[in-house]
Amino acid sequence: MTQNIYDNPDFFQGYSQMARSINGLDAAPEWPALKALLPPMQGLNVVDLGCGYGWFCRWASEQGAHSVLGLDVSQKMLDRARSTTSSTNIRYERADLEQLKLPANSFDLAYSSLALHYIKDLPGLFANIHAALNPGSRFVFSIEHPIFMAPRNPGWITDAEGRKSWPVDSYQLEGERVTNWLADGVIKQHRTVGTLFNSLIGAGFSIRHVNEWGPTDAEVQAQPALAEERERPMMMLVSVQR
Repeated sequence: MTQNIYDNPDFFQGYSQMARSINGLDAAPEWPALKALLPPMQGLNVVDLGCGYGWFCRWASEQGAHSVLGLDVSQKMLDRARSTTSSTNIRYERADLEQLKLPANSFDLAYSSLALHYIKDLPGLFANIHAALNPGSRFVFSIEHPIFMAPRNPGWITDAEGRKSWPVDSYQLEGERVTNWLADGVIKQHRTVGTLFNSLIGAGFSIRHVNEWGPTDAEVQAQPALAEERERPMMMLVSVQR
């Protein structure tokens, strides 16, 4: 079973204070680039894997999706999502993505934001998503970049001239990585870029677009703290097709 860290009171409290938790999609700096990978929502049946507070579910509904299913392992997340959702074409269900069994040929779009790096059996999940999508449909997701997931402690190193570096530790050694982010003992699953994309190909997907996301000049000017994200890729944004 996936670690349910989001129901940890300390983790949930810390997560709830993040800008993207308070202000939604528009507070996520990668959202414009991720949104550009999405097809028009009109009339689509959509599944959001790791829906959190339901921000994307509500956006998809507002954009004309026919139905939206939000799945999350965290009851606290689902409670918040339900309390802030009024659209009747959105439903939320508690589900462990490690054991997910979606019905075949049921969705026109699968979406996931920063959830897949928690999944141990990612090939199994990819196979299930592929089967659940209608032919020609898209799977669009963001995931922590493998380089971001494999740093040496304590992460950033600053030299005598103030230059930052992000030394990578055992990049080729795949498997469990334990971090202390918002709470102690957060378990993530590190895999190389090659393993990630070969798993998608093995499941039957065609790669459409890959974005090793970094902020634009305009985004750094608006939020100077984002300049740090140009030193190494923090996440990948991916679009694949069934």
